[in-house]
Amino acid sequence: MGVVTTMDSDSARQPQGKLGGHALIGANLGARGKHYVCGSLAAFTNIIVTFPIQKVLFRQQLHGVRATEAVGQLQREGLRHLYRGLLPPLLQKTTTVAIMFGLYEDFSRLLLRHARSSGAPELVTRSAAAALAGTAEAALTPFERVQTLLQDHRHNGRFNNTAHTFRTLLRDYGVRECYRGLVPVLLRNGPSNVLFFGLRGPIKQWLPDARSRMGNMANDFVCGGLLGAALGIMFYPLNVVKSRAQAQVGGKFVPCHTILMTVWRERGGSIVLLFRGATLNYHRSLLSWGIINATYELLLKVF
Repeated sequence: MGVVTTMDSDSARQPQGKLGGHALIGANLGARGKHYVCGSLAAFTNIIVTFPIQKVLFRQQLHGVRATEAVGQLQREGLRHLYRGLLPPLLQKTTTVAIMFGLYEDFSRLLLRHARSSGAPELVTRSAAAALAGTAEAALTPFERVQTLLQDHRHNGRFNNTAHTFRTLLRDYGVRECYRGLVPVLLRNGPSNVLFFGLRGPIKQWLPDARSRMGNMANDFVCGGLLGAALGIMFYPLNVVKSRAQAQVGGKFVPCHTILMTVWRERGGSIVLLFRGATLNYHRSLLSWGIINATYELLLKVF
């Protein structure tokens, strides 16, 4: 029997139940491939549900306005623009979450194989796997970049859609412009992955035992939601820096600390104003990562 570590979750120890046709689907996907597919489908579900909330949050991060004012901006722009910018996060999130879960499993399998011979602690090995998976996600920064430009109303007249934005950036500024804001993404992704995968097992163990599939889904939702919300608050300033950096088109690439100090001065040196939007981000992350974690674990059982 295997030992359950702090990095384990239900996804790492699925029971071999009789699932009929779904078992055949899982067999076709393969033991490795299904983590990518389940992660992608979980992210797709989440984005469709939470995109309007994310758009309000983005306006708060970028302009430092209250939620009511951000909602007012969206109302004035109309329903036609509400889902403007949906495609980049849909492509980016479905891919990054697939990478997050899939590469974590692959890196864990690979590193654990070598760790057994070297005697490295499993927790350290799995933390390294989580950090590597988070770093790999940063390759998809251009999707976050385009999402930022399409959500910023100041660029409504300049960029028409996802394809047009990519073409314009590549034609006028080159590939490097698509990776504006890469540093805060790297600083966010690696550590947040380590904490997410490291803590979701212990958190679920502290929750009441589930005696049904719905109860188990509820525990997965609470576990993922609490972690997502806490990590969202912890790394919120990095997201503010990322939004500010990526809203710029052309010009000098400004270091993270310089952007942070600029925002700090603009907002009067106020922690409250620096974290404006954090409350909405907390609730959005609670919902988003609750949906992602619960859907991911459910799909693993189904497939």
